[in-house]
Amino acid sequence: MVQLGGNLKLKVVIIVVFIIGVLLAYSIYAINSMDSDRASKAISKHKPILAEQLEQYGLNLGDPVFIRIFKQSAELEVFVQRQNDHTFQLFRTYRICDFSGALGPKIKEGDHQSPEGFYYVKANQLNPLSSYHLSFNLGFPNKYDRYHGRTGSFLMVHGNCVSIGCYAMTDDKIEEIYTLVHSALAGGQAFFRVHAFPFRMTDENMAKYTQNKWHDYWLNLKQGYDFFESHQVPPDVNVKSGIYVFSID
Repeated sequence: MVQLGGNLKLKVVIIVVFIIGVLLAYSIYAINSMDSDRASKAISKHKPILAEQLEQYGLNLGDPVFIRIFKQSAELEVFVQRQNDHTFQLFRTYRICDFSGALGPKIKEGDHQSPEGFYYVKANQLNPLSSYHLSFNLGFPNKYDRYHGRTGSFLMVHGNCVSIGCYAMTDDKIEEIYTLVHSALAGGQAFFRVHAFPFRMTDENMAKYTQNKWHDYWLNLKQGYDFFESHQVPPDVNVKSGIYVFSID
């Protein structure tokens, strides 16, 4: 067995401590970068109200969140994780003020189409200096999108009521949503998931679109939709051979 000399041991310890310090500093920077004067004012305004409203549901501001989007009904749902069983409970449904294009996924840059699929958002994807008040980047293209050659960038959920491929929520609504996701990330959630669907993926709704060119794609999305409906926990999402696959951690 190789024995390390005293000086070498000290160097190894210093390097390890330095790496840990860098990672910690980056985490603090990522959380701080979510803030701006505009964001801070919005959070200060909505935080006490949301905390009280969440408490009425037995939920806590700062606990993990999950978001679902439905184009057809123009709805964005925010779920918050329950501490007792770790399932996610619907807290609030927001009306989407505007989105781009028709039912179906985004294919290429400039097609003015809002994305559908499974995305996740980290702290550095929040934009407190958005031209549309406040926003967060969905992370399009994801692994599935890249596999299929789909292109596009800066696909957001943001304020205002104008969309060029994004989901526009109005300034007041994005302030609430931003406060919820900001609090979750600051509370330790590494990322939150956003699942964007053309419509609620019930069997009845699917039967209406059997002739649609995106029907097979939507059948794949429905698997993820059904997973959450059954477990009340968003699935882990991966891509194998060009399709979404789902599992639970």
